[in-house]
Amino acid sequence: MEDKEVSVSNRIIPLIPLRGLAVFPYMVIHFDVGRDISINALEEAMINDQLVFLASQKEAEVVKPSLDDIYKVGTVAKIKQMLKLPGDTIRVLVEGISRGKIVRLLREKPYFEVEIEEPNYENEIKTDIETEALMRNVTEAFEEYVEASNRISPEILITILEIEEPGRLADTIASNIFLKPIHKQKVLEAFDPIERLEVLYKILLEEIEILEIEQKISQRVKKQINKVQKEYYLREQLKAIQKELGEDEGVVEEVAQYKEQLKKLKFPKDIHEKIEREIDRLLSLSPASAETGVIRNYIDWTLNLPWKKETKDRLDLKKSAEILDEDHYGLKDVKERILEYLAIRQLAKSMKGPILCLVGPPGVGKTSIARSIARSLNRKFVRMSLGGMRDEAEIRGHRRTYVGAIPGRIISSIRQAGSKNPLFLLDEIDKLASDFRGDPASALLEVLDPEQNSDFTDHFLDIPFDLSKVMFITTANTLDTIPRALLDRMEVIRIAGYTEEEKLNIATKYLLPKQIKEHGLKDDNIKISENTLRMIINNYTKEAGVRNLERQIANLCRKVAKRIVEEKIESVQITVKNLEKYLGRPLYRYEMANEKDEIGIARGLAWTRVGGDTLSIEVTPMAGKGKLVLTGQLGDVMKESARAGISYIRSRAEDFNIDPDFHEKLDIHIHIPEGATPKDGPSAGITMATAVISSLTNIPVYKNVAMTGEITLRGRVLPVGGIKEKVLAANRAGITKILLPLENQRDLEDIPDNVRRKIDFVFVEHMDEVLKHALIREENNED
Repeated sequence: MEDKEVSVSNRIIPLIPLRGLAVFPYMVIHFDVGRDISINALEEAMINDQLVFLASQKEAEVVKPSLDDIYKVGTVAKIKQMLKLPGDTIRVLVEGISRGKIVRLLREKPYFEVEIEEPNYENEIKTDIETEALMRNVTEAFEEYVEASNRISPEILITILEIEEPGRLADTIASNIFLKPIHKQKVLEAFDPIERLEVLYKILLEEIEILEIEQKISQRVKKQINKVQKEYYLREQLKAIQKELGEDEGVVEEVAQYKEQLKKLKFPKDIHEKIEREIDRLLSLSPASAETGVIRNYIDWTLNLPWKKETKDRLDLKKSAEILDEDHYGLKDVKERILEYLAIRQLAKSMKGPILCLVGPPGVGKTSIARSIARSLNRKFVRMSLGGMRDEAEIRGHRRTYVGAIPGRIISSIRQAGSKNPLFLLDEIDKLASDFRGDPASALLEVLDPEQNSDFTDHFLDIPFDLSKVMFITTANTLDTIPRALLDRMEVIRIAGYTEEEKLNIATKYLLPKQIKEHGLKDDNIKISENTLRMIINNYTKEAGVRNLERQIANLCRKVAKRIVEEKIESVQITVKNLEKYLGRPLYRYEMANEKDEIGIARGLAWTRVGGDTLSIEVTPMAGKGKLVLTGQLGDVMKESARAGISYIRSRAEDFNIDPDFHEKLDIHIHIPEGATPKDGPSAGITMATAVISSLTNIPVYKNVAMTGEITLRGRVLPVGGIKEKVLAANRAGITKILLPLENQRDLEDIPDNVRRKIDFVFVEHMDEVLKHALIREENNED
C-alpha cells in the first residue's frame, strides 16, 4: 500500500448538534430541527454558502448542549432543501460532503460557530491489492449482513458494488446499516479510508455474529413455544377478530379462567382432555348460539364439583358417642354401628363409606339420627327424599341433548355439600315408584354399591365421579317394597318402636325442654308430673315413635302460654286430674286383660306399624252345617291360619274329648273386635286354635295369659316377629304370663329388664303345651 499524501484545510462554519443521528459524507438525509441554536445556525448557513457542520451529541437527552457534550468529529454538509413544519420545526434535507474536526469554538450564541479542519486524502482513489482485498471482504460481509438482517433492501448491493473508492465504500455501507451511535462515530472518526474500512469490517463481523446468534435463539424459542403460548397468540388474534365483528370480548378471558381452574383440579388425562375440548368449543361458537349456554353450564358443573375436597372425620369415639347421646335417647344399635365404623377408620384410613338402611315405624327418629351421625362424624349433611320419585333421571340426570338438562340429584347434592365425603341421607327409600320414565330403584343400584360407586357416571357429566367416600344412610318404614337387589346392597338396622319408659325419657329429656323453649316459656312456667306424661303417652297417642307425643306436648305449651298471658300468673301445674281440661277427652284406650276366666275368649298379641297391641279373639259355636265364619277385617294369611287350626282340631278331636263330627253339625264363628282395623299375619294361629278348643270343650282360658305363634296342621308352633312390641303391649294390658314359640327365646334380649321381671314367659314347641298353660283344667290347678 502506498503512502498517502494528506493536506489539511481549515473552515469557520455554523454547527448543528444532532441527537441520535450521524451523517456521513456522500449521504443524503433529512432531519427535523427545532432548537433555537440549530435554527439560527441554519439561517446563518443559508445567508452564506449553505454549508453547516453536523456533529452528534454524546447524550441524546441533553437539550442545551455545550461543546463538551458534542463529538469533535462530524461532517460538513450542504443544505439542499428546507421545509417549515407546524410548531416552529424545520425539516432540512442535507448532503454530506466531507469529514471535519472541531479545532475551537468561536461562539455559542445565538448559534454554535466553530473552526474545523478538513484532512484531505488526495490519493484515496489509488488502490493496491491489499486495499482491493479489504474492500471485497467488507462488501462480502455487507452482503452477509443484508441477508441475515432482513431489514435492508437487497437493491442497495447494486449501488455498493459500483463504488471503487475505499473511503466512499466505507461511508456508504456505514450509512446503510443499523448501528449504535457509538459505532457510527468510530467509523466517522476514521479519517484514513483504509483504517475506516478495517473499523467497519470489524463492526460488520460483530454485527453478523450477533445476528446469527439472534437467529439461533429465535429458532430455538420458536421450537420451544408450547401449546399454551400458541393458544395465547391465537386467542389474541381471535379477540381482535371478535372485536371487529362486535362480538363478546369476554369469552377469551372466560376461557382462560376456565383453563386455569381445570389446571388446578389435576384430572386424569382422559377427563382433562374431554373438559378441555368443551372449553375450546366456546371459542369456536358464536356467543348468540344456544349451544354456548349448554357448554358453559356443563363446564360450570364439572369445575365446581368437590373433586378433591373432603372433610376430616372426627375419630374421637368418646366425643362422637356424647354427641349421639345428646341428640337421641336409645337407638343403641345405630349408635353402636357408627362407633364401630369410627374405630375401623382409625385403623384403616382408606375404608369405604358404609351403606346403612334404618328400618322402623314413623316418628322413631330415623331422619334426625342421620343428622346427629353427620354432626358426630364432622361431615357435611345432605338429604334427598325418594318418596314418590318415578323418574330415573332424578338419580342419573339428563343427557345434554335435552333442553335445560342438569345433573341428577345425587351429583347436585354432592355439589351442595361442597365435599366428596358427606353423609348422604336417602329418605323413604321404600316409597320409590316407577313408570314409563324408568325405575329409580334400579338407578340406585350403582350408587349404593361400594364396589361400583367409585366411578359413578351421571348422564349429564358423562365422566366418572367417586362416591366411595360418601356415607349413605337410607330410611324405610318397611322392607317389603324395597327391591331385593337394592336391599342386598344395604346393611339393615332395625329400629323398633319406643317403649313407654323410653317415650317417657324422651319426653322428659328432649321434647318437653324443646317445646318450652320454642313457645317462649321458662322451665318454671310449666310443671308436669311423670304420671301425667304417662297418661299423655297412653291415652292421647298411639304410635311407635314420638311425633304425636311432641304435638300433644306442644299443644299443652300453647294452652299454658295463653293462661300465663291472660291471667298474669307465673306457673301452671299439669296433673292427671286436670289434663283433660287442656287436651280434651282421651283419644285412645288400651284393651286390658279380662276381669275373669272365660270360655271361647283367648288373648292374642299383634304387631302393628305403631307398635304392639293385644287382640281379644272370640269364638262361638252354633248349630249348623259346618261353616267357618271369620269377621273383624281379617287378611288372607290370618284366614288361612284359622282354617289350619280347625283342621288340626279335627285331627285331634278325640284327644280333646270333642265330637269328631262337630265340623258337620256346628258352624264356628271367629271374631276379632275392632273390626274397623285391618288385621293379617299368621301369629294369631295358636290363639285362634286355643279359643276354638275352649269353646268346643267348655273349658275357660286363663284371663292373665296371652300368646302368639303360628300353628301347623300337626300342631307345631312356629316363630313369629315383633316380639318386643307384643310383649310391651301385653305388659301395658296387665298380662302376667305370655306363651311364645321356643325359637323366639332369643328375642327376650330386646325386652327391657323392668318388663321382663313382671312377666312369666313360657316357651312352647307344640299346641299341647299351649293348651296345658292356657286352659283351666283340673290337672292344671296345681300349676
